[in-house]
Amino acid sequence: MMKWYTLLTTAGHENKVRTDLMQRLQNAGKDRYVREMVVPTRQVTEIKDGKKVVKEQRFMPGYLLVNIELPMVHGDILSTRGVRGFLGSQEPVAMMQVEVDRLLGRGQNNGRTAADAPSFKVGETVKIISGPLSDFTGEISEVDEKAAKLTVMVPIFGRPTPTEVEWSHVRKDR
Repeated sequence: MMKWYTLLTTAGHENKVRTDLMQRLQNAGKDRYVREMVVPTRQVTEIKDGKKVVKEQRFMPGYLLVNIELPMVHGDILSTRGVRGFLGSQEPVAMMQVEVDRLLGRGQNNGRTAADAPSFKVGETVKIISGPLSDFTGEISEVDEKAAKLTVMVPIFGRPTPTEVEWSHVRKDR
């Protein structure tokens, strides 16, 4: 049965470990025991030379999430260069699907489309439900329908701070 596990890897080499591990399993004919391997990342907007640039950033350096049938590939995984082991005490501990969905942003509010744009209006109050600012509440100052993103003014250290958030990461505050 396929379950999600967390691998400890050499920090900064998560993508290389994923590639090497997948290659090793394919060469051994065991790739059918792997459903998915994910380096946990998030989209970060930076301003460079006065322009907004969207960049992908690892938010769990040194970790790789794998959906595998463990007994069949356990030895292959542990003998892959860059893998330091499984997260867990003595034995690998499977993650709950809810944890995986939260980490990968696959929660219940994902899947909103541009058709949902009228549901968000400037001045409305929303609660951020995922990401580093989850549980913060703020007021919408801008709605970007094309990118399906909002700019929310979130009070940080007593000052309203503009934060760009995907629609799927907020819900209307009641």
